Amino acid sequence: MKQKVVVFSQIDADIQNKLEQTYDVAYIQPKLGDVNQQLLQQVQDADGMIGAGRLLNRNNLATATRLKVISSVSVGYDNYELDYLNEKNIYLSHTPHVLTETTADLAFTLLMSAARKVAYLDHWTKQGQWQRTVGEAQFGLDIFGKTLGIIGLGHIGAAVARRGFYGFNMNILYHNRREKPELAQGLNAQYSDLDELLQRSDFVVIAVDLNADSKALITAAELAKMQPHAVLVNISRGSVIDEQALIDALKAKQIFAAGLDVYQKEPLKESELFQLDNVVTLPHVGSATAATRKKMAELAYQNLVDALEGRVPRYVVNPEFQ
Repeated sequence: MKQKVVVFSQIDADIQNKLEQTYDVAYIQPKLGDVNQQLLQQVQDADGMIGAGRLLNRNNLATATRLKVISSVSVGYDNYELDYLNEKNIYLSHTPHVLTETTADLAFTLLMSAARKVAYLDHWTKQGQWQRTVGEAQFGLDIFGKTLGIIGLGHIGAAVARRGFYGFNMNILYHNRREKPELAQGLNAQYSDLDELLQRSDFVVIAVDLNADSKALITAAELAKMQPHAVLVNISRGSVIDEQALIDALKAKQIFAAGLDVYQKEPLKESELFQLDNVVTLPHVGSATAATRKKMAELAYQNLVDALEGRVPRYVVNPEFQ
């Protein structure tokens, strides 16, 4: 009998075909009704699951009796109730590293767009407001030679730092749970506490994982420490920032601008952020290039197959399985 795999989001078409050749595949389809009810029905006899962007927890996985693995097509895993998966000895795998450079590219895109008012000026120009030589209201910020503060010097944070150091001759500060001299040395990066980083940086990029320590890491108190010409970029998770505090700071021109790819609630359909000229808002597209998403899907597929064939997946989130 074929093992059963539940696909809980859209996946790459080639991976879908490969799954259907080997496994009994079931699909969660929001158009057919309550997603949680579909999950409870489909996971009863499921051996594996693959997908992304879906909240999976003890409530909608309660009927699973033989589930071995959830293979997430993502690097982040805050959508999954890890404690419950640990209780049930279910692997949770993810797809780190393959999206590092692509996400770092986007971080710098946000940084430059916010600094040079790209989104605002694009809209301003298309509205026909370019009637004469631009004035101070259209002026942006210089980037070359400025100070870049990285909060979270993991793979993505380090990739952002490389772009700033080698591409723009920026001074690099970083804050992390521990110092990383092996990464920092080649970038001449200086370790600092969070307050110092916020006070000294012209540009701040947040690239941390979401956990108990990083949730609401940036509140009104932290924003007040930033320089009035500073730009804040978030490519981690929306809950790392107190979103209302950021809105208030942007409205008051307490900081110059922000570039955001993530939000406390996603998809973000209504927000005061949309009314502000000094923020660039993207729809969580850090890894959204065709080539990178293909690599992520292939890695997630291999993680799934490894678990279903009795091997430990290459990238396991659960600490006890590593």
